[in-house]
Amino acid sequence: MKLIQGDLLQLAEDGVFDVIIHGCNCYCTMEAGIARGIRARFPQAYEADCQTVKGDMGKLGTISSARILRDGRELFVVNAYTQYDFTGADVLVDYDAVRSCMLEVKRLYSGKRIGYPKIGAGLAGGDWKKIAQIINEALYGEEHTLVEFKVAGK
Repeated sequence: MKLIQGDLLQLAEDGVFDVIIHGCNCYCTMEAGIARGIRARFPQAYEADCQTVKGDMGKLGTISSARILRDGRELFVVNAYTQYDFTGADVLVDYDAVRSCMLEVKRLYSGKRIGYPKIGAGLAGGDWKKIAQIINEALYGEEHTLVEFKVAGK
């Protein structure tokens, strides 16, 4: 896992990544965290999310995605269903779901440059050390990068 600081969404628009992944709940909301920014900048990703069944427990551990063409470049935005719900004080991320999602990303996007935030460790309350280990194992051999959010110039 490579680590950089910056704005994942801007880096994606700038062509640094071929694939970006973010963690989603199974309720087709995308109204908080990085999902809100993805919904605004890449509405096709939200449309892909809305093509799934709202509240379906069977989505947990699966992905949906959108293929976006901009300035002659192809970008895939992956909605990784890593948590079922989005409410409550408990840890919301499902570690097995993270593993399943990342294995599917590897299967579909092997050889591409992959970027992601701290999936499951923000609003979902997961343990980043545990999640990072899962991601490293699932994406072993791939070029994948954690982007810690930092606004340019700050």
